[in-house]
Amino acid sequence: MNHVRRARPWLGTIVDIRIEHADSARAERAIEAAFAEIATVHRLMSFHADDSDLARLRRARAGERLRVNARTHEVLDWSLRIAQVSDGAFDPCVATMQVARGALPLPKSAVIPDAQASWRDIELLDGERVRLRRPLWIDLGGIAKGYAVDRAIAVLRAHGAMQACVNAGGDLRVCGARAQRIDVRSAGDVVRDAVELADAAFATSTSTGTQHLHGASKLAIDAGGTVNVAAPTCIVADALTKVVLAAGKSARAALCAFDAQAWRHDSRRGWQSLGLAA
Repeated sequence: MNHVRRARPWLGTIVDIRIEHADSARAERAIEAAFAEIATVHRLMSFHADDSDLARLRRARAGERLRVNARTHEVLDWSLRIAQVSDGAFDPCVATMQVARGALPLPKSAVIPDAQASWRDIELLDGERVRLRRPLWIDLGGIAKGYAVDRAIAVLRAHGAMQACVNAGGDLRVCGARAQRIDVRSAGDVVRDAVELADAAFATSTSTGTQHLHGASKLAIDAGGTVNVAAPTCIVADALTKVVLAAGKSARAALCAFDAQAWRHDSRRGWQSLGLAA
């Protein structure tokens, strides 16, 4: 069995790919294809780029139908599902507030976003089309990294990987029969436990610096908390870390809806376990 490992800067972090394959040349091609897929997701869903799907949606007027890439459409679909289950704790439409707070750069857009717009104003139509009921700015930074990891795993599998791990700065997914041990850590490197992942995903988020907002209240999440989530896919694990940071114990319903388990740590209460993985 050939073991190949490569790392490159993508998604605002270092993406590390490890693969086991019966053929070394095919393993190299698999990794190249996985990085190419990650690059595509990055290009399509970048808030900063002027030619991304999100930039095109920022320029769209209310009621206009706009075709986006199938990948963007899929991530928007997951975003709306998680927003609904979490009662809006997760909302991809907090970008306007994040720009006002200086957490995101002011984008080029002649369309002024509606300050009251939310995930409910995004309508997904057939044919990868999107219609916005109000002008708004979308930021998929809380979910697209997990999706990119999932897409990379799908590419590696399609290229015959026997065992693989894609790790994007702590948001990771493994595939293959052999489980991988993942330490559950806080931002202060306090280890609580470990989980064994086999064909599953794990994601970490911290509220240090109050960079996250509660989607419904638009208020900054208290600093100092760390959340780890294990879930069947990385797109779910990535998004649910923000739900748990924002909603605390009330996030249990969202975790159970997506077959996920969470561990939350803060300096006052220590570790708490939420959700039940099936």
